[in-house]
Amino acid sequence: MGTTINTLAIIQARMSSTRLPGKVLKLLAGKPVLDHVVRRVQQCKNISKVVVATSIDESDSIIQSWCEENKIICYRGSLNDVLDRFYQAAKIYNEKNILRITADCPAIDYTILDEVIERHHQGDYDYYGLKGDFPDGLDCTVISYNALSKAWMNAKLDSEREHVGPYIENHPELFKLGGYEKFKNLSHLRWTLDEPNDYEFLKIVFDELYEINNFFGHELILDLLKQKPNLNDINNQIIRNEGYLNSIKNDKIIKL
Repeated sequence: MGTTINTLAIIQARMSSTRLPGKVLKLLAGKPVLDHVVRRVQQCKNISKVVVATSIDESDSIIQSWCEENKIICYRGSLNDVLDRFYQAAKIYNEKNILRITADCPAIDYTILDEVIERHHQGDYDYYGLKGDFPDGLDCTVISYNALSKAWMNAKLDSEREHVGPYIENHPELFKLGGYEKFKNLSHLRWTLDEPNDYEFLKIVFDELYEINNFFGHELILDLLKQKPNLNDINNQIIRNEGYLNSIKNDKIIKL
């Protein structure tokens, strides 16, 4: 594939998580979770710029301070209308495609991010991401700016404003959708950070692997789990995508 594909990476981050407040600045191997996410995304050959998109809520001023100290671009927007926050951050930069990452995925694999970007480009998709039976915590999606703009203009449901992708996913007649099914039978694995048990799991993973490779990928985690299968018991009882499922339950139309 060879050629670099310029893509804007936007990392969503906030301190006010209900299940694990302040999770994005909790330490793993002595560094904040957000630091791991940013540095891993920066390893991608197809990323032209990395932006941390947080909210204007006072609780998120600490994220802006961290970004300033580490020379990372920070955009602050709506706390609850995440689609608007994401769109407004993307609008500032002139890139055709945007990679969406969340700051609660410290084990994100930059090699997979590059694969997803390249496949999105090859298929000229509006919306393309990892799908199927992948471990929770490797989540990534590339969205065309045009699709994002249409979603921002037309999404009305709470669940379509509180999350970036649902309006596009709910309208396959309007957008060219695709997905990369890289993994099979691994959807029971949790490498994301939503609950205290996730943090306990990730602390062990980073203690074991960070010194081997600061940017260890999915293969090393899978090898570790083969050696220590009981690690999965720490957090495998947690419901996947619980936040989005709750949004759907509470859906109401938002008048824009």
